[in-house]
Formats: sequence, structure tokens, C-alpha cells
Amino acid sequence: VWAFATAGVAAEALFGAIAAAAMNRIGEFNPQNLANTVWAFATAGVAANALFGAIAGAALNRIGDFNPQEMANTVWAYATA
Repeated sequence: VWAFATAGVAAEALFGAIAAAAMNRIGEFNPQNLANTVWAFATAGVAANALFGAIAGAALNRIGDFNPQEMANTVWAYATA
């Protein structure tokens, strides 16, 4: 989804499928995966409230593992979405 977001292509069906799949695998995501996922959805302007909620919970549990860039990207995504 990062490439679609960077290119300015929302691809709603793809983002929907990614959101559903990601919800089942959030526990496997590292801080970069969490940050990149919310960044892509926010950049593309695709709403995914359940996914954002799940990522928020995972990020809170791992906040000490985020580097400054991951933290900044995550905060930006939540402020923008």
C-alpha cells in the first residue's frame, strides 16, 4: 500500500483487503510495519477505523521500540486521517 499511497492511488478494494488481512496479523508487525501501514492509509485518504484502532493498541504496547521516524510518521498519520 505504500507504493499506491505514494503514487496517489487510493485503490479502495486493495486497501480494504490489506486492512482485513492486517487485522489478523497486527501482532506480527514491528514498529516500522505499524507506522508504514497507518501512513499509507492516511496518505491515500482511505478510512480504516478498525485497523487504526488495532494499530493504536499495538503501538501503545510497543511504543518504547519505535524510533523517532516511526513515531513521527505514526503521529502524523493519526493527525491526518
